[in-house]
Amino acid sequence: MRYIDSKLRNLVPYVPGEQPADMDRLMKLNTNESPFPPSPKVIAVVNAAAVSRLRLYSDPTCRKLVEAIAKFEQVAPENVFVGNGSDEVLSFIFHGFCEKGAAFADITYGLYPVLCQMFGVADKVIPLKADFSLDPADYADLIETVVIANPNAPTAMALSLDGIRQLMKAGRLTVVDEAYVDFGTESAVALLGEYENLLVVKTFSKSRSLAGGRIGYAVGSKELIADLNTLKYSFNPYNINSLSMIAGIEAVNDVNYFEECRAKIIQNRETLTDGLRTLGFTVLDSKANFVFAKPAVMSGKECFDALRKNGILVRRFDKPRIVDYLRITVGDEMQTAKFSETMRKIIN
Repeated sequence: MRYIDSKLRNLVPYVPGEQPADMDRLMKLNTNESPFPPSPKVIAVVNAAAVSRLRLYSDPTCRKLVEAIAKFEQVAPENVFVGNGSDEVLSFIFHGFCEKGAAFADITYGLYPVLCQMFGVADKVIPLKADFSLDPADYADLIETVVIANPNAPTAMALSLDGIRQLMKAGRLTVVDEAYVDFGTESAVALLGEYENLLVVKTFSKSRSLAGGRIGYAVGSKELIADLNTLKYSFNPYNINSLSMIAGIEAVNDVNYFEECRAKIIQNRETLTDGLRTLGFTVLDSKANFVFAKPAVMSGKECFDALRKNGILVRRFDKPRIVDYLRITVGDEMQTAKFSETMRKIIN
């Protein structure tokens, strides 16, 4: 901290999920990645010819990728902004759209308070209800930009479109972070025709199997998208590399593969949930590609440590309200079976 600006000396950085060096020893169920590889069409297009073009700058407008996303979302290209992962999109939002502050839940994506601190944004933290649900009425009188993860992380619970509509009534900007929306709830993109103060953020990291490709995007009014592009061109015009761009185009166009993987993850999630509840776990109703679960016969820390000792890595958050909960990524069929078998052995 010797040379960093004084205003940032107390910055507490976001801590990403562990990326273990001994990947062959641990079954990694801690960062909500897809258990399936990218679309075969992605693998085909990221070839030697594409690599040879890395000597050239990528298209700063991301035109072909924007057009592919717009077609999938059934909006115009001017309603789409592309970022280097949804985290970059969120960074632009907190930097440029939160003059009156930002409001978000106490139990939600841990990057939000970090971005507030990073950009000097006043934060208003709204507690979730006792059952971890979000009540739109708690946000009714706020003037701050509202940011909600839907489905929420780490709880995996989702707000309905009617709930989103209630958030929109106040007229201030509302940002819906939909990293996990493809696994069980309706996208707020359907409401864009009704509200110009709505910005929906999505990612290719989960349901498109491109976490390492770093592609995120926002869908909103053309005015909001134009403002996001102003921020991008003032910071990093070439924010999407050319390999990620062509991979993203193929990933969004291969709807059949997307639907196939999504259906398998949802099925495995239900199998995992049923298995955990049979073992006495409290499991919140998940609409994501992970479950949030609390063991009945041991603490969350004891369960986390026992799983790791048995070669399984999950995520645990050391916050008072959720200290005994584990966030468990939904894996493929084999991983789901192995997790359940290991958990039974630990409990018994």
